Amino acid sequence: MIIENKKGNYSFVRGNGPFSSAVAAHTGFEIVHARLKPFVALEPGYALVEKHIAALGRPITALCGMQLRIPAPLSPEGFNQFNRPYVARLKSWGLEVDEASPVTRTNVALESNPLAEPMLAGFFYTVAGQSDPRDWVLSGAAELGDRNGRAEIVARGDTSAEGMRKKAECVIRVLGSHLEEMGLAWDGATAINLYTVQEPLPLTVSTVIPALGEASHAGITWHYSRPPITGLELEIDAYAVRRQLNLSPR
Repeated sequence: MIIENKKGNYSFVRGNGPFSSAVAAHTGFEIVHARLKPFVALEPGYALVEKHIAALGRPITALCGMQLRIPAPLSPEGFNQFNRPYVARLKSWGLEVDEASPVTRTNVALESNPLAEPMLAGFFYTVAGQSDPRDWVLSGAAELGDRNGRAEIVARGDTSAEGMRKKAECVIRVLGSHLEEMGLAWDGATAINLYTVQEPLPLTVSTVIPALGEASHAGITWHYSRPPITGLELEIDAYAVRRQLNLSPR
């Protein structure tokens, strides 16, 4: 379901959780990706987002994506608890549209050099600019398939080459459906990120690159990390933006 976020100058696909599945800039606007180096703890990170967007003369409703990092994967209940203050923050900014969050999100746990607390790694927002082709961002998606109306982990516990292939096919199918719903295509991608602690090369060569086609020319970045919920093994996100910048909070 596509929803117009007129205050933020972008459209989004309604998600099943505290984030949208995909966003795409409106005509006359483009999306900027701001990366934080080093990462920032969430509360000061939220303040940084507010200050940065306001300094550009843009409303906070221009925020369209968040990249989070957490210390370790969470149980489903732990994940829900983590999301409550996050959702409260988005509501305090007045971001909800039709009782849905318009903001995309990727939230993963670093396996090496793990964090001591949840942190903000980056964010996306809209500004006036070129709109053809449209800029877009996809939320991270893991290997959750639909079975009888319920989300179920594909090939649960199977990290063999065949099991990971099935997982990757599920993730690519889900992400592709979000792009298709927005009338977009993989070939516009400027970044594709793969998050797993399993061996990525066979998976990438056998499944991801063939599925992405020319979009793979942008390269695929492997992050040695885990999806945010225990039991999941693979997450992928992607975006197509013209402008990226590095912000140093220090």
